[in-house]
Amino acid sequence: MKTVRFKLSLMMFLEYFIWGAWYVTMTTYLGRTLKFQGGDIGLAYSTVSIAAMVSPFFVGMIADRFFPTEKILALLHILGGVLMYWASTRQTFSSFFPTLLGYTLCYMPTLALTNSLSFHHMKDPSQEFPRVRVLGTIGWIVAGLIIGRLGWEAASTPMKMAAWVSVLMGLYCLMMPHTPPNGGASFDEGPFVCRFCDWFIPHLHSLAVLLRVHQSLLE
Repeated sequence: MKTVRFKLSLMMFLEYFIWGAWYVTMTTYLGRTLKFQGGDIGLAYSTVSIAAMVSPFFVGMIADRFFPTEKILALLHILGGVLMYWASTRQTFSSFFPTLLGYTLCYMPTLALTNSLSFHHMKDPSQEFPRVRVLGTIGWIVAGLIIGRLGWEAASTPMKMAAWVSVLMGLYCLMMPHTPPNGGASFDEGPFVCRFCDWFIPHLHSLAVLLRVHQSLLE
């Protein structure tokens, strides 16, 4: 049990280390180094919101039902690492934005999947999960301390570091305890359509707001 808890704790550390490595300092890098406009920087950060809206559909109705969780985590993190590294080499907003969006679409579902995997291997999640999850917060802090100490705020290095750690995380997920899918309805069954509608309809307002913000920034 202690071995499993250690694996889960390290998984949480790496999960949030990745996010903390690029998210906070991206404003400095895009504004000071790449000379992006404020509207472009805002749109870059909107990729997280867009991906967060899509991820419940992916996690709840596809990944968590049909595939082992650790395999999906491995695939998403390795693919995300490649996209993040590619994003760190882009010099124009027209190429940076879609690449970053692709990355966030890979990363955001992993937040729920790491929680799901952890819960599956805990006898008493209400008592055990907080002690595991706190390593995620520590990972975020450590990433920020490393970047601040080395003065990488205005460089692409934090994104490259996040990319490499993401690939490492993907390989590490293959060593996690097997977590089978929950199973569920197929795509052509009525309940699946109902679940999609239950997810999509409440997000229509958020989607409209995002589109309006995007339009106002382009005006």
